[in-house]
Amino acid sequence: MKLLLATGNAHKARELAELLTGRALEVVTLKDFPELPPVVEDGATLVQNAVKKALEPALRSGLWTLADDTGLEVEALDGRPGVYSARYAGPDCDFAANCRKLLDEMKDVPKPKRGAVFRCVIALASPEGVVQYREGRLEGRIAESPAGSNGFGYDPVFYLPDEVRTLAQLSDAEKNHISHRSQALRAVLPLLAEKVR
Repeated sequence: MKLLLATGNAHKARELAELLTGRALEVVTLKDFPELPPVVEDGATLVQNAVKKALEPALRSGLWTLADDTGLEVEALDGRPGVYSARYAGPDCDFAANCRKLLDEMKDVPKPKRGAVFRCVIALASPEGVVQYREGRLEGRIAESPAGSNGFGYDPVFYLPDEVRTLAQLSDAEKNHISHRSQALRAVLPLLAEKVR
């Protein structure tokens, strides 16, 4: 079965493709379908955005489509950046700018109040427009400064007390074992398995 990974984020596409390795799937990405228009992420929740990002390409491409929306929710910021995580520092910002803005807002927050959770919602859409979704969560806290060079997004500032490291200090294999995205994908895999029997 051919599966479209509906993301323009090369890091996410690589991570998802690695997690799907060894399955009876031919994985393609939006790069293989340049004619598909970009999906406007205007949902108020991660679920709404993930469903929209899976559904629109599925209907247009005629392929089963997988998409995710991920948000970092910080306790001291009343859940921000949340659904706006990817564009927290502005519409054309990069990962480093988002991390700088977050750390600047957190500069006076003591360690016990720096709790945060990464949430990932992965949606699976059929070419006929049927959508199902699952969620993964990873709890941690916001570090006082970035550490590590692996990963992307907020990984350098997301500290995992049990690992005594940030997400960006983990290897790909370590991250894929515990991450919010891998949890959500593992929950979706049984839905995919029904389609590839």
